[in-house]
Amino acid sequence: MNETIQGLLERKSVRAYEDRPVPEEIKALLLEAAFQAPTAGNQMLYTILDITDQELKDRLAVTCDNQPFIARAPVVLIFLADCRRWYDSFRYAGAKPRLPGAGDMLLAAADAVIAAQNLVVAAESLGLGSCYIGDILEQCETHRKLLSLPPEVFPAAMVVLGWPTAQQKERPKPARFDRRYLVFENRYRTLSPQEHRAMHEDQARRGGRGTFDFQEELTRFCQRKYLSDFSREMTRSALEYLKGFPFDGVSQNPEV
Repeated sequence: MNETIQGLLERKSVRAYEDRPVPEEIKALLLEAAFQAPTAGNQMLYTILDITDQELKDRLAVTCDNQPFIARAPVVLIFLADCRRWYDSFRYAGAKPRLPGAGDMLLAAADAVIAAQNLVVAAESLGLGSCYIGDILEQCETHRKLLSLPPEVFPAAMVVLGWPTAQQKERPKPARFDRRYLVFENRYRTLSPQEHRAMHEDQARRGGRGTFDFQEELTRFCQRKYLSDFSREMTRSALEYLKGFPFDGVSQNPEV
């Protein structure tokens, strides 16, 4: 097994970092790795915000579901799905472009998260720990103002990085679902109730848990994650971003 695959198998989210900075030359190398990610039509439909202002980090730690480790992370990057940059280029070239649509938005989101994952893999190879922060999708109105986001731009991913503490290095990685529940040939297949139970029980067993009460565990997880206030807020904010996006042919941005 080569080092790249070994790193992917061992990589886990890291939320506690040593109190030492990430050198600028390493950050530049990570960003270059992100830029080399696959991208639709070589358009690079994303913008990366390098959050260096400590007050802004502190604010994001609160607005992203009150996670203090965000404020302490040496590197905080926000990957924006950007449907504005190419639209402006087309306008300035006199190409008379249509307004961005749903397909453009989805392509930009894919470009952004692929670039983010390239950076995360590169960071792992250098001994850096990282964590995705999905909560950047929350509080649309606040984050739009904080980050000066126009309607055609939204935060697809946020990644924080730093040198992991010894405890984080030693912490076991959570077991994943077995591939027989994730990979089907040619066509989608809905899992049976028995397969759902087996899938979760198998994951728990491989993760070192001796017993697993399917009904109790899934009910508790549903309440903690799927039905949580932050999950509902994420959905509300995602819809708010979509409402601001100029799908209807009328941009909310007076400059367009």
